[in-house]
Amino acid sequence: MGFLFQISLLFFLPKPLNTTQLFNIFFRYSIFFKKFFLHKIYVSKKNYVCKVHTIQLSLSLHRQQQVVIIKSPADTVLTKAIKLIKTSKWSQTLKSWYVPYSIEVLHEIKKLLSPLCVIDAQQLKAQLNAEKDKATKNEYINTIAKPKIESYIKWMQSKRYSPSTINTYTEALKTFLKFHYQKPIEGITNQDIIDFNTDYILKQNLSSSYQNQFVNSLKLFFRQIENRNLDVELIHRPKREKLLPNVLSKEEVKAILDAPKNIKHKAMLSLIYSCGLRCGELINLKPEHIDSKRGLVIIKQAKGRKDRITPLSLKILVLLRNYFMLFKPKYYLFEGQNLGEKYDERSLQLVLKQSVVKAKINKPVTLHWLRHSFATHLLEAGTDLRYIQELLGHSSSKTTEIYTHVSNKELQKITSPFDLL
Repeated sequence: MGFLFQISLLFFLPKPLNTTQLFNIFFRYSIFFKKFFLHKIYVSKKNYVCKVHTIQLSLSLHRQQQVVIIKSPADTVLTKAIKLIKTSKWSQTLKSWYVPYSIEVLHEIKKLLSPLCVIDAQQLKAQLNAEKDKATKNEYINTIAKPKIESYIKWMQSKRYSPSTINTYTEALKTFLKFHYQKPIEGITNQDIIDFNTDYILKQNLSSSYQNQFVNSLKLFFRQIENRNLDVELIHRPKREKLLPNVLSKEEVKAILDAPKNIKHKAMLSLIYSCGLRCGELINLKPEHIDSKRGLVIIKQAKGRKDRITPLSLKILVLLRNYFMLFKPKYYLFEGQNLGEKYDERSLQLVLKQSVVKAKINKPVTLHWLRHSFATHLLEAGTDLRYIQELLGHSSSKTTEIYTHVSNKELQKITSPFDLL
């Protein structure tokens, strides 16, 4: 009745109330009746239940800030109540209200909204528990497990493992140790590794190549750092997938290489195809690696820490000379925006993506497709498989033989029985 008393006073006040005071009284008045009608009302011995709204709370990252999303149905009173939360804002992107995350804000939400609706915070609680669990695991990696991980990295560096392999093996080990963070490293057994394989890798449907990397990393870690061998027979290894390389036609390759207007972009893509280079091999090239007199490209310390040479096309040489005159690279053959810094791999991938779009090719082309196409087109032109192996830098001829499965030179000679009908 206190609310009704305040309303009656409006008619006896010596001076009128301002807008804010009026809004507060009427808002409290509306909340009073809203709360009243949410309870069960008995009329003529029949039980009627008024519809109760539910709002959902969840955690999200919005504009580089951790926020609580308030999913609310369209309701005037609820909207007014949410607006009373000091830091509440409406997001057109999220199509919902949100507030910066803090314990104080959660208390304010409960205080203002619980009389009006049901607050579903299950998702929020699950997200907060996951955040807490993640923080605990990261603390374990950065404290207890840190000396072991650092020893592992130093050992790989001393054995001259490539930075890419060191990073891959280290991240695989960290993921495994986080999964078993409640167990000391000394107590980890083969069964723990099998459990990780079943409950983490297979459940998340991770690739077979990741599974093999994980097994290789753990075998190396326990043998070299923990001085104990794992029973390899008990560790489940996936069957190696037999995938054929993706190959573009010569017409498609030409369309892609002709697409860039920037001579640097054109030169990079053309050199990858004409020499069968990997992305990392291209961006590590230096001007002195182009031997124009002998017509060779010298590739230093490529995959497997091997040097190799590959023929330099005369057309590519002309293109490179024009590029060099315009850009005058200082240290690397292809540099980024800053002189002396190598070109970024992601930028090169973006250059290819834009070229594929301009060429109107509806295929998920990657830079490695150009390398595959180089090898396949050589094979179709009659180049001996042993030379292709050398040009690609393959250690085993079996790796190169896969291109025989995608070459259409011999396949075109086969007549389909359908054509004989």
